[in-house]
Amino acid sequence: MSCQQSTESNHYQSGDILFRGHLSSSLSQAIDAVTQTGKEHHYTHMGLVEVVSDTVWVLHAAPGKGVCKELLEDFCLNDSDSVVVGHYRVQDIPNQSVSNALAFANKQLGQPYNYSYILEDEGFYCSEFVYEAFVSDSLFKLNPMTFIDPQTGDFHQGWIKHYHELGIAVPEGEPGCNPNGMAANQRLEFLGMVLRRQREDKQQIINSTSQ
Repeated sequence: MSCQQSTESNHYQSGDILFRGHLSSSLSQAIDAVTQTGKEHHYTHMGLVEVVSDTVWVLHAAPGKGVCKELLEDFCLNDSDSVVVGHYRVQDIPNQSVSNALAFANKQLGQPYNYSYILEDEGFYCSEFVYEAFVSDSLFKLNPMTFIDPQTGDFHQGWIKHYHELGIAVPEGEPGCNPNGMAANQRLEFLGMVLRRQREDKQQIINSTSQ
């Protein structure tokens, strides 16, 4: 399936949520290390789909970009990293709620990325952005954040470095959310994976349905 075919709007609906697998960056690996749920796919980033005139866009909050709106293929093909993206759909949600979520998301374009992951701070981190888009529908819940590596029982070294550079204490136990936890929401239906493949120096997106 070609990249163009895989991004046709009949595969996607406005309000769908995409969860991206972890990348090679230290921040992505640190997120994955402390939020794994034991499921097969580990997610460290997420975004909200908007289909406009058969074009699939993804609104998301990303490090170095802040809140932005990108084509699906740009969201899936991240620099030189291999990316696996899970495609999910919210069940039993009114059309007006989806419209409200997208209106909120578009209004936040240009907001900075929230590197502290503290909800009260300026900007948004990726899961905070999607959480806030659906907050009036109580779709997602906040939980105490942890930055402890389950393998060692101590703060993950990546997070120690991250917060040292910010000059603030690690916000252990503060309310927050993360992609792995949100992907486990019972109201989200898993529709399949969007896989990035390299073949003969050409990039393709392959839409794979769940079995």
